[in-house]
Amino acid sequence: MAVVALVLFAVFLLLDGAVRIAVQRRRTGESGVRRPVGVFHWVARLASALGGLAAGVAAPVAELLGLDPLPALDETGLRGAGAVLAALGVAAVFACQLAMGASWRTTVDPGERPALVTSGPFRLVRNPIYTALTAMTAGLALAVPNAVAAAGLAAMVLGNELQVRRIEEPYLDHIHGTAWRQYAARTGRFLPGLGRLP
Repeated sequence: MAVVALVLFAVFLLLDGAVRIAVQRRRTGESGVRRPVGVFHWVARLASALGGLAAGVAAPVAELLGLDPLPALDETGLRGAGAVLAALGVAAVFACQLAMGASWRTTVDPGERPALVTSGPFRLVRNPIYTALTAMTAGLALAVPNAVAAAGLAAMVLGNELQVRRIEEPYLDHIHGTAWRQYAARTGRFLPGLGRLP
């Protein structure tokens, strides 16, 4: 399953990088790539990136080099289910990014005011891209269930939580005000109905 995990992560990188940026350039005339602003922002993005790399590259390579799996998770059925979950997560990340249309950015830019997206998958949850990234990483960790993958999943969850709670949602509240707060009151943060704001 290590080779499958590596292939899935390579597909993710291709879609999330080259293809997504090409689509954004065609739609808007620019890439949508933004640099994090400030140390905290860099830490959040770095945690997510390292989590993805740990689960999608380091864990499969470590397995191929002989790292033992975690015994409780080393079941063929779980590994297969993990590969399916990772593949669905890869597809969902790309689909959710496309659903953002011209509002898609790699991260927030305090000087910009993109439209608030509340349709498509954003009708179900406020942060479907991060939900899909977490699902993809969890799938990779099940497909290659070793300590490196588990650490990668933990780093991805931490980075996503920090990015959403401390950077993106406060930014959206600041630029969209009442419209954002009404949306956040009826829509869950990562899962439908869960994490709605009062």
